[in-house]
Amino acid sequence: MLKYDEVATKMEAQIIADGLTQGDKLPKLTELMAKYAVSKSTIVKALAKLEQRGLIYQIQGSGVFVRRPKLDEHINLINNNGFTADMVKHKMTAKVLSLKKIAPPKDMIKYFNGDVKEVYEVKRIRYLDDQILCLEESYFKTSVVPFLNEQIAQGSIFNYVRELGIAIGFSDKYLNVIELSKKEAKLLELPEKAPALTIEETYYLTSGEAFDHSKTTYHFKNAKFFIQSTT
Repeated sequence: MLKYDEVATKMEAQIIADGLTQGDKLPKLTELMAKYAVSKSTIVKALAKLEQRGLIYQIQGSGVFVRRPKLDEHINLINNNGFTADMVKHKMTAKVLSLKKIAPPKDMIKYFNGDVKEVYEVKRIRYLDDQILCLEESYFKTSVVPFLNEQIAQGSIFNYVRELGIAIGFSDKYLNVIELSKKEAKLLELPEKAPALTIEETYYLTSGEAFDHSKTTYHFKNAKFFIQSTT
Protein backbone atom coordinates (compact mmCIF):
# COMPACT_ATOMS: atom_id res chain seq x y z
CA MET A 1 0.00 0.00 0.00
CA LEU A 2 1.29 3.47 -0.88
CA LYS A 3 2.09 5.70 2.08
CA TYR A 4 -0.60 8.27 1.30
CA ASP A 5 -3.19 5.46 0.95
CA GLU A 6 -2.14 4.18 4.36
CA VAL A 7 -2.46 7.66 5.88
CA ALA A 8 -5.86 8.22 4.19
CA THR A 9 -7.12 4.94 5.68
CA LYS A 10 -5.91 5.95 9.16
CA MET A 11 -7.48 9.40 8.82
CA GLU A 12 -10.80 7.92 7.77
CA ALA A 13 -10.71 5.55 10.75
CA GLN A 14 -9.99 8.52 13.04
CA ILE A 15 -12.91 10.51 11.61
CA ILE A 16 -15.22 7.57 12.31
CA ALA A 17 -13.77 6.91 15.78
CA ASP A 18 -14.16 10.59 16.77
CA GLY A 19 -17.75 10.68 15.49
CA LEU A 20 -17.06 13.72 13.31
CA THR A 21 -19.93 14.99 11.17
CA GLN A 22 -20.69 17.58 8.50
CA GLY A 23 -18.66 20.77 8.97
CA ASP A 24 -16.33 19.49 11.70
CA LYS A 25 -12.82 20.82 11.06
CA LEU A 26 -9.76 18.61 10.82
CA PRO A 27 -6.39 19.63 12.34
CA LYS A 28 -4.03 21.87 10.37
CA LEU A 29 -1.59 20.39 7.85
CA THR A 30 1.36 20.79 10.22
CA GLU A 31 -0.52 18.94 12.97
CA LEU A 32 -1.45 16.13 10.58
CA MET A 33 2.16 15.88 9.42
CA ALA A 34 3.31 15.50 13.02
CA LYS A 35 0.53 13.08 13.96
CA TYR A 36 1.24 10.68 11.09
CA ALA A 37 4.99 11.40 10.88
CA VAL A 38 4.92 12.03 7.12
CA SER A 39 5.76 14.83 4.71
CA LYS A 40 3.45 17.61 3.58
CA SER A 41 3.12 16.06 0.10
CA THR A 42 1.95 12.76 1.64
CA ILE A 43 -0.73 14.54 3.70
CA VAL A 44 -1.86 16.54 0.66
CA LYS A 45 -2.23 13.34 -1.38
CA ALA A 46 -4.06 11.59 1.48
CA LEU A 47 -6.49 14.51 1.77
CA ALA A 48 -7.05 14.46 -1.99
CA LYS A 49 -7.90 10.75 -1.69
CA LEU A 50 -10.42 11.43 1.09
CA GLU A 51 -11.92 14.32 -0.89
CA GLN A 52 -12.28 12.11 -3.95
CA ARG A 53 -14.17 9.59 -1.84
CA GLY A 54 -16.53 12.26 -0.52
CA LEU A 55 -15.33 12.16 3.09
CA ILE A 56 -13.99 15.72 3.33
CA TYR A 57 -14.00 19.07 1.55
CA GLN A 58 -11.33 21.75 1.53
CA ILE A 59 -11.80 25.54 1.61
CA GLN A 60 -8.72 27.48 0.64
CA GLY A 61 -7.62 29.69 3.51
CA SER A 62 -10.06 28.09 5.96
CA GLY A 63 -9.06 24.46 6.29
CA VAL A 64 -10.31 20.92 5.80
CA PHE A 65 -13.81 19.88 6.86
CA VAL A 66 -15.77 16.63 7.19
CA ARG A 67 -18.59 15.94 4.74
CA ARG A 68 -21.92 14.60 5.90
CA PRO A 69 -21.63 10.79 6.05
CA LYS A 70 -23.66 8.67 3.65
CA LEU A 71 -26.98 7.23 4.74
CA ASP A 72 -26.58 3.98 6.61
CA GLU A 73 -26.59 0.76 4.54
CA HIS A 74 -26.03 2.64 1.26
CA ILE A 75 -23.24 1.42 -1.03
CA ASN A 76 -20.88 4.04 -2.42
CA LEU A 77 -20.83 3.55 -6.20
CA ILE A 78 -17.65 5.60 -6.62
CA ASN A 79 -15.04 4.23 -4.24
CA ASN A 80 -12.95 1.11 -4.80
CA ASN A 81 -12.62 -0.04 -1.21
CA GLY A 82 -14.89 -3.07 -1.37
CA PHE A 83 -18.02 -3.75 0.68
CA THR A 84 -16.26 -4.57 3.94
CA ALA A 85 -14.44 -1.23 4.07
CA ASP A 86 -17.52 0.70 2.92
CA MET A 87 -19.99 -0.89 5.38
CA VAL A 88 -17.91 -0.68 8.55
CA LYS A 89 -20.94 -0.57 10.86
CA HIS A 90 -22.41 -3.76 9.43
CA LYS A 91 -21.58 -7.44 9.22
CA MET A 92 -20.42 -8.48 5.76
CA THR A 93 -20.14 -12.21 5.07
CA ALA A 94 -19.90 -14.42 2.01
CA LYS A 95 -20.89 -17.91 0.89
CA VAL A 96 -18.40 -19.25 -1.63
CA LEU A 97 -20.15 -21.06 -4.47
CA SER A 98 -16.98 -21.93 -6.38
CA LEU A 99 -13.30 -21.01 -6.47
CA LYS A 100 -10.88 -22.36 -9.06
CA LYS A 101 -8.02 -21.51 -11.38
CA ILE A 102 -9.06 -21.44 -15.02
CA ALA A 103 -8.01 -20.10 -18.38
CA PRO A 104 -9.87 -16.78 -18.75
CA PRO A 105 -13.24 -17.06 -20.56
CA LYS A 106 -13.12 -15.47 -24.01
CA ASP A 107 -15.52 -12.71 -22.99
CA MET A 108 -13.20 -11.77 -20.10
CA ILE A 109 -9.98 -11.41 -22.09
CA LYS A 110 -10.98 -8.04 -23.55
CA TYR A 111 -11.17 -6.50 -20.08
CA PHE A 112 -7.54 -7.47 -19.43
CA ASN A 113 -6.33 -6.12 -22.79
CA GLY A 114 -5.49 -9.68 -23.82
CA ASP A 115 -2.65 -9.83 -21.29
CA VAL A 116 -3.82 -12.79 -19.17
CA LYS A 117 -3.20 -16.55 -19.24
CA GLU A 118 -4.80 -17.72 -15.99
CA VAL A 119 -7.32 -16.33 -13.51
CA TYR A 120 -8.96 -17.25 -10.25
CA GLU A 121 -12.69 -17.54 -10.86
CA VAL A 122 -14.59 -16.75 -7.66
CA LYS A 123 -18.36 -16.97 -7.35
CA ARG A 124 -19.96 -15.88 -4.09
CA ILE A 125 -23.18 -14.77 -2.46
CA ARG A 126 -22.51 -11.67 -0.34
CA TYR A 127 -24.60 -10.98 2.76
CA LEU A 128 -25.23 -7.70 4.58
CA ASP A 129 -26.31 -8.33 8.18
CA ASP A 130 -27.36 -11.87 7.16
CA GLN A 131 -29.55 -10.63 4.29
CA ILE A 132 -28.63 -11.49 0.70
CA LEU A 133 -27.00 -8.46 -0.88
CA CYS A 134 -25.72 -9.75 -4.21
CA LEU A 135 -24.35 -12.49 -6.41
CA GLU A 136 -20.73 -11.79 -7.33
CA GLU A 137 -18.58 -13.37 -10.05
CA SER A 138 -14.94 -12.24 -10.11
CA TYR A 139 -11.86 -13.06 -12.14
CA PHE A 140 -8.44 -12.25 -10.62
CA LYS A 141 -5.21 -12.48 -12.61
CA THR A 142 -3.00 -15.06 -10.92
CA SER A 143 0.06 -13.14 -12.05
CA VAL A 144 -1.05 -10.37 -9.64
CA VAL A 145 -2.99 -12.38 -7.02
CA PRO A 146 -1.05 -15.68 -6.91
CA PHE A 147 -3.07 -17.38 -4.16
CA LEU A 148 -6.70 -17.48 -3.06
CA ASN A 149 -8.59 -20.04 -1.02
CA GLU A 150 -12.11 -20.41 0.36
CA GLN A 151 -11.21 -18.92 3.74
CA ILE A 152 -9.92 -15.74 2.09
CA ALA A 153 -12.95 -15.59 -0.23
CA GLN A 154 -15.32 -15.83 2.74
CA GLY A 155 -13.96 -12.48 3.90
CA SER A 156 -12.75 -9.40 2.06
CA ILE A 157 -10.61 -10.29 -0.94
CA PHE A 158 -9.69 -6.62 -1.38
CA ASN A 159 -8.37 -6.41 2.19
CA TYR A 160 -6.29 -9.52 1.49
CA VAL A 161 -4.98 -7.99 -1.75
CA ARG A 162 -3.93 -4.83 0.09
CA GLU A 163 -2.21 -6.90 2.77
CA LEU A 164 -0.10 -8.38 -0.03
CA GLY A 165 1.14 -4.86 -0.74
CA ILE A 166 -0.85 -4.58 -3.98
CA ALA A 167 -1.99 -0.99 -4.59
CA ILE A 168 -5.50 -0.81 -6.09
CA GLY A 169 -5.83 2.28 -8.23
CA PHE A 170 -9.06 2.90 -10.15
CA SER A 171 -11.89 1.09 -11.93
CA ASP A 172 -14.32 1.20 -14.84
CA LYS A 173 -17.98 0.46 -14.09
CA TYR A 174 -20.72 -0.68 -16.47
CA LEU A 175 -24.29 -0.61 -15.10
CA ASN A 176 -27.27 -2.49 -16.51
CA VAL A 177 -30.80 -3.35 -15.36
CA ILE A 178 -31.79 -6.91 -16.19
CA GLU A 179 -34.40 -9.57 -15.48
CA LEU A 180 -33.03 -12.43 -13.38
CA SER A 181 -32.51 -15.80 -14.99
CA LYS A 182 -33.89 -18.87 -13.27
CA LYS A 183 -30.45 -19.73 -11.87
CA GLU A 184 -29.72 -16.18 -10.67
CA ALA A 185 -33.17 -15.89 -9.09
CA LYS A 186 -32.71 -19.14 -7.18
CA LEU A 187 -29.36 -18.02 -5.78
CA LEU A 188 -30.73 -14.61 -4.77
CA GLU A 189 -33.99 -16.16 -3.44
CA LEU A 190 -36.10 -13.99 -5.74
CA PRO A 191 -38.72 -14.75 -8.40
CA GLU A 192 -37.48 -15.52 -11.89
CA LYS A 193 -37.46 -12.38 -14.09
CA ALA A 194 -37.36 -10.10 -11.03
CA PRO A 195 -35.52 -6.83 -11.80
CA ALA A 196 -31.88 -6.49 -10.82
CA LEU A 197 -29.08 -3.97 -11.15
CA THR A 198 -25.84 -5.48 -12.42
CA ILE A 199 -22.49 -3.75 -12.25
CA GLU A 200 -19.57 -5.06 -14.27
CA GLU A 201 -16.33 -3.55 -13.04
CA THR A 202 -12.72 -3.75 -14.12
CA TYR A 203 -10.20 -2.91 -11.39
CA TYR A 204 -6.72 -1.59 -12.11
CA LEU A 205 -3.51 -1.29 -10.13
CA THR A 206 -2.02 2.16 -9.65
CA SER A 207 0.31 1.19 -12.52
CA GLY A 208 -2.71 0.97 -14.84
CA GLU A 209 -2.64 -2.85 -15.14
CA ALA A 210 -6.09 -4.51 -15.06
CA PHE A 211 -6.07 -7.31 -12.49
CA ASP A 212 -9.73 -8.07 -11.68
CA HIS A 213 -13.00 -8.08 -13.57
CA SER A 214 -16.22 -8.72 -11.69
CA LYS A 215 -19.95 -8.88 -12.33
CA THR A 216 -22.19 -8.14 -9.36
CA THR A 217 -25.94 -8.76 -9.49
CA TYR A 218 -27.80 -7.01 -6.67
CA HIS A 219 -30.86 -8.10 -4.70
CA PHE A 220 -33.37 -5.35 -5.52
CA LYS A 221 -34.93 -5.39 -2.06
CA ASN A 222 -31.73 -5.31 -0.01
CA ALA A 223 -29.31 -3.13 -1.99
CA LYS A 224 -29.22 0.67 -1.72
CA PHE A 225 -26.77 3.02 -3.41
CA PHE A 226 -25.51 6.58 -3.32
CA ILE A 227 -23.10 8.85 -5.18
CA GLN A 228 -21.37 11.94 -3.81
CA SER A 229 -20.15 14.41 -6.38
CA THR A 230 -16.81 16.16 -5.85
CA THR A 231 -17.41 19.17 -8.07
